Amino acid sequence: MKAIRRFNVRTVLPEPIAALGVLAQNLRFSWDAATRALFEEIDPVGWRRFTGDPVKLLAGLTADRLATLAMDSTFVARVDATMADLDSYMNSPRWYQAWAGAQDESGDGAPRAIAYFSPEFGITHVLPQYSGGLGILAGDHLKTASDLGVPIVGVGLFYKTGYFKQSLNREGWQQETYPVLDPDGLPLALLREADGTPCSIEIALAGGRVLTAHVWKAQVGRVPLLLLDSDVPGNDEAARNITEALYGGGGDQRLEQELLLGVGGVRALRLWSRLTGAPDPDVYHTNEGHAGFLGVERITELVRDHGMTFDEALEAVRSATLFTTHTPVPAGIDRFAADRINLYFGGDNAIPGVPVDRLLALGAETYEGGEPGMFNMAVMGLRLAQRSNGVSLLHGEVSRGMFDGLWPGFDHSEVPITSVTNGVHAPTWVDGRVFELARKHIGTVDVEAADAWSKVRNVPWEEIWSTKREMREQLVVEARRRLRSSWLRRGATASELGWVDTVLDPDVLTIGFARRVPTYKRLTLMLRDQDRLKEILLDPDRPVQLIIAGKSHPADETGKRLIQQMVKFADDPKIRHRIVFLPNYDIEMAQYLYPGCDVWLNNPLRPFEACGTSGMKAALNGGLNLSVLDGWWDEWYDGENGWAIPTADGVEDPDRRDDIEATALYDLIENSVREHFYDVNDAGLPLHWIEMVVHTLETLGPKVLASRMVRDYVTKLYGPASRAGRALNGSTYAGARELAAFKSRVRAAWPSVRVDHVEPSGVSDSPQTGDVLEVQAYVDLGGLTPDDVSVQVVHGRTNEADDLVGDIEIAPLEHVQQHEGDRHQYAGSLVLSRTGSFGYTVRVLPRHAALANSSELGLIANA
Repeated sequence: MKAIRRFNVRTVLPEPIAALGVLAQNLRFSWDAATRALFEEIDPVGWRRFTGDPVKLLAGLTADRLATLAMDSTFVARVDATMADLDSYMNSPRWYQAWAGAQDESGDGAPRAIAYFSPEFGITHVLPQYSGGLGILAGDHLKTASDLGVPIVGVGLFYKTGYFKQSLNREGWQQETYPVLDPDGLPLALLREADGTPCSIEIALAGGRVLTAHVWKAQVGRVPLLLLDSDVPGNDEAARNITEALYGGGGDQRLEQELLLGVGGVRALRLWSRLTGAPDPDVYHTNEGHAGFLGVERITELVRDHGMTFDEALEAVRSATLFTTHTPVPAGIDRFAADRINLYFGGDNAIPGVPVDRLLALGAETYEGGEPGMFNMAVMGLRLAQRSNGVSLLHGEVSRGMFDGLWPGFDHSEVPITSVTNGVHAPTWVDGRVFELARKHIGTVDVEAADAWSKVRNVPWEEIWSTKREMREQLVVEARRRLRSSWLRRGATASELGWVDTVLDPDVLTIGFARRVPTYKRLTLMLRDQDRLKEILLDPDRPVQLIIAGKSHPADETGKRLIQQMVKFADDPKIRHRIVFLPNYDIEMAQYLYPGCDVWLNNPLRPFEACGTSGMKAALNGGLNLSVLDGWWDEWYDGENGWAIPTADGVEDPDRRDDIEATALYDLIENSVREHFYDVNDAGLPLHWIEMVVHTLETLGPKVLASRMVRDYVTKLYGPASRAGRALNGSTYAGARELAAFKSRVRAAWPSVRVDHVEPSGVSDSPQTGDVLEVQAYVDLGGLTPDDVSVQVVHGRTNEADDLVGDIEIAPLEHVQQHEGDRHQYAGSLVLSRTGSFGYTVRVLPRHAALANSSELGLIANA
């Protein structure tokens, strides 16, 4: 019998323990051990049954049980103490408040609020609004911002079915299910007006349709996270389904999701400020291109409310916008046909003052290799942001190569995309046993303590080894539980699964591999030589066991086939006690995998791994990395903190490349990894292995923390963006108007700007170090003034084609005098300080105090 209506009845808590409701609604419970311990004490069995979800736990308690808890003075005191700790956490000054105070003293100021837009947020498995690394990174960013006191407001979408739950059928083929999430049963609160009605925002859609969305708030420690929900009465069915699933659908539905995230997200921020008095953000951070339309909405506001032109509003918006790209592959970027943008932003939906042709130009692929008629969300993100970054040093370099067509004439290194290497939130990912060791032998569990990491050697090595075994055993128990559940879903009976009780061994070297399953991550690289892999797994003296997990996008048939290949291999009765594939990889599973694995394997096709933070989490739990030199590992591998898998860069045949790199992987496992693991002294300790673990913690510990990452964002990007925004966006926006006029004037004149002539002097036909090269340059400024430009001499090593290829340096030339017309003379000198090939050139660039870098306009005149 079906119910005609469903709603969720919330628990009414007795007054002495009413604070439990507040503690359950703040997602800090997901990383605060004391809060989790408090809820577990209420009902240990229920806590496990509800997989650590305090909202569900409280909802399942009877009135009698609640009354008993309310009369337990000891328990009430623990509730009060935990609530007091949360109050202190929420209100006490933290790192950011000290940093901001110093900025105010210097007159620079600090952002009062920072808006962080992302299509997904991986905070906790209790709130499944994430698919992979992008969302996990966004979740760690918010949690760490909370810990540091950074005034961030998160903006995303609420997906009714999240991503999907993964299972396997009998043949090992991925199956997807989409259980509906009831927001009333989640740690969320609906934003409401003063009269109690739900707040809403509206967006005009194509065909005269109107999308209405409600806004849910998740409290992530100190950070509010606003999630827009289109499943609202009054919307047509298609509109209600816009937020049905993360990355669900395609075409117009994806475009409508991104409209809601960008345009609707800005409107949700304005709603939030109206309801709470919170300041409007000073900085807007676009986490990947999905939220790029936020810049369009902000331009719309300025044109509508402040009488600005499109160009003036564009400069005001760009100055305080940061764009982070997370993909090193063009296929990972959302692109839409220009006619779809016309449909949603032109005709009856045209925005006064924001011509659709100007909007289309923001996302146009107007560069070599670009496709006419396509609108590229990442390209728009870069054009709408004065600052942009990749997520590791190598990824920054790759991104500069991907997008260098937007800055023609500039060297690869000068493309204005910097990098901030990702980090991970230690309280979320580090096992409690590791923290207990630190508390016992280091005297603190504060990963931010200045000398904490240098004291890792104070921990007795036998305790490091025994703790790692405990975590390995915990993983083995959990893997068996999950494997049994998976086989039952695949159609096996309980009587057939006795073998599961002997799967894996807590004393065997354990290698983990878990991630999304696009082709470039090469899930099945380890299967290139299956016989050799079987020998490694089954070695009688030094065996290896593998625990593997990963989801493929529901529309990715190739990824599903890779999973099926792995599952069929792992199903072999001869080896299934040494290798398992665990379906439904999520945060909850990961919190067992990272602590329990001795080695974390990562073998992407270099350089397609933007960062890859799973290896960081393993490292913080005393694991060693076995990885291709890609992402963060390329940056921080030092030869003693794990192993680098050699790559066959330049080999064009993909099969041959995979064979070469798989062979290198097997060689490392056989000849180094397992040798160190099993080479033990009389006390049973693998001294070389533990030395590598200790070294990893000492050297990588401070680097891989998300607190380092967020501080980098604050000091290197948020602070400068806030200052730039303030400089342009005063009460009259005079700075933005002046900068727009400058750019318009420079672009109009630039076709006439050229270097007419360069005269060198001061060196002989046989120059030597110490000689001084004098340079005179004669430049036609095309009607611009010397204040509008920078004239530079660029010098460095050259190749046989006379290209500048290394040790490149830039020195300014000084204006000497103006000659007839617009011809100007510049001069300078440089000392020859190195031997070998040497070359130089002269160039002209636009110059303005409000430009973040000299390549910002993409204009250059080379000699």
